[in-house]
Amino acid sequence: MSSQNGHVIETTDLTKRYGDVVAVNNLTLRVPRGGVFGFLGPNGSGKTTTMGMLLGLVHPTSGEARIFGDPARHPATLRRVGAMVETPTFYPYLSGRGNLRYFQGIGRRGAPADVDRLLELVDLGKRADSKYSTYSLGMKQRLGIACALLGDPELVFLDEPTNGLDPAGVVEVRELIRDLGKGGRTVVLSSHLLAETELVCDNVAVLSRGRLIAQGSIKELLRQHDGLRLRTTDDTKAQAILSGIRWVEHVERHDGGLLVTGSQARAWELSRDLAVQQVYVNELVPVHRSLEEFFMEITGTDPTTGKERS
Repeated sequence: MSSQNGHVIETTDLTKRYGDVVAVNNLTLRVPRGGVFGFLGPNGSGKTTTMGMLLGLVHPTSGEARIFGDPARHPATLRRVGAMVETPTFYPYLSGRGNLRYFQGIGRRGAPADVDRLLELVDLGKRADSKYSTYSLGMKQRLGIACALLGDPELVFLDEPTNGLDPAGVVEVRELIRDLGKGGRTVVLSSHLLAETELVCDNVAVLSRGRLIAQGSIKELLRQHDGLRLRTTDDTKAQAILSGIRWVEHVERHDGGLLVTGSQARAWELSRDLAVQQVYVNELVPVHRSLEEFFMEITGTDPTTGKERS
């Protein structure tokens, strides 16, 4: 049975504890069908554990996970799913083609002709008969993606697929992932790399310390945290006035003026309310938050190190 509401993944209060450590904490998540969905969070935020529970590799402590409307651990459900979780493991003495044929055979996924098609798809056609041990890290990652695509799955999980790649390799894999999300397939991408997520994903879930703290399209999430930079004839008085306006989330001194977090569509109200109290606006500029700024604000961590900000 398929999910009736357009979601390929649904979790309700999904939780995983390892002793006193809560790896995933009451995760309620909805992943829409089609496109690329990002699990975004610092290392240790619960992304890989969540993937493991969805794939039946990790048994949840409590809560529920459903894929295509059915229990996530159901064998018939998992046959419609492909995955590359953590570093893919292949036989070093076999070629890329030999490895794919082996895994296709034990998994009974797809037809023999699919192997050559997938090797071309991930741009390994010319090195298909080279031993895996001779592959660069980028080639190994692309072979892992090809293996995840055996059997033409409707849902594909990719865990940190650009880990350790040089800039050229990152671009190659990023373009491949973007293409995979077309045509109705859903790709779930786990990453702590903000640029990768922003360029590739349609929707994201932001995890921190095992909790879901934001979910939606990247455009929507960033729009909610956009703001306004302004300079006035009396910034001290303006800050006090603006702090008292109900829809203004935050006001702070910034770069010789004021930075206001709130709806850009209501900028005219700020100007009006200040003028009523004889404070006049000299400059009013929309400010668009980057994904990095948004991430730091809502998780309290530096995205590059995963450490809390001081």
